[in-house]
Amino acid sequence: MNSQPDTSAIDPIHPHLALDRIAHVTLRIGAILAQSGASVRVAHEGARMIANGLGVEVMGMRSGYASFEITLERGRATITRMMQIGPHGVNHRLDFAVRDLAVRAATGGMTPDEIEADLDRLLRDTPKHPWWLVAVATGAACAAFGRLLGADWLSFGPMLAAASLGQALRHWLLGRRINVFVIAAIIGCVAATLGGLGARLAGSGTVQLAMMASILLLVPGVPSTNAQTDVLDGYPTMGSARAVWVIMIMVFAVTGLWLAEFVLRIRM
Repeated sequence: MNSQPDTSAIDPIHPHLALDRIAHVTLRIGAILAQSGASVRVAHEGARMIANGLGVEVMGMRSGYASFEITLERGRATITRMMQIGPHGVNHRLDFAVRDLAVRAATGGMTPDEIEADLDRLLRDTPKHPWWLVAVATGAACAAFGRLLGADWLSFGPMLAAASLGQALRHWLLGRRINVFVIAAIIGCVAATLGGLGARLAGSGTVQLAMMASILLLVPGVPSTNAQTDVLDGYPTMGSARAVWVIMIMVFAVTGLWLAEFVLRIRM
C-alpha cells in the first residue's frame, strides 16, 4: 500500500474545488465521530488523518456542540468550511469503525469519493442490537444497580420491568424526534411510577430506592465522561457545552421523579 499522501485529489487548475471536496469528507468524518460519542480530541484527530492522507494540511479546526469547522491548505490555496453536527449519541461500533477508516485513509492511496463511499457503507451496514434486547439489558442493569444501592429482592422484578419499559418508550419517542429533555422528564415519571408502584405491590420495603433505580437509564455516563475529557484536553468550550447538557438531562429526569412521587402519594 502506498505510504505517501495522495495528492491526486488536488486539481492544479481549480485547487479550491478540490479542497472543497476534501473538506466535505473530512468534516463528515469529524461530525460522525462527535455524534457517535467520541471526544473532541478523537474527532479532530480523525479529521486530521483524513486530510493528511489526501495530501492537504490542516491549518485549524473548531468544534462546537452543533457544528464542526475546518481550514485546509494546499500550496497557495486555502479553504474554510463548516458542517452541522447532528444529535449527539453513543454508538461505539460506528465510532471505532470510522476510526479504522481514518487510519486506513491516513496511509494514502484513497480518493475522497472512495472514503465517502466507505463512510456511507459504515453508516448503512454497521450492525445494531435490536431495540427489545437493548431494553431488556437496560432494565437488567438498572435492577442490578438498584440491588447494589440497597434495594431488596422483592423490588428487583419491578425495577427490571419499569426500566425496560422506560427504555422501550425512550426508543419510541426518539424515533419521533421528541425533544430529549422532554423525553427525560417523561421517562423519569413513567419509569419511577411503574418501579415504585410495582415494588409497593410486591411488598418491598425499599420503594424509594426502586423508584430511583428505575430511572438510572437516564444517567448520561458517556457525555459526562466526555465533558471532563474535553476540558482536560484543552477544549473547555465543548466540555462546558456537554456539561450543561448533562445537567439539563438530570434536572428533567429529577423533575420526572418528583412527579412520580406525587402520583404515588395520591394513590396511597
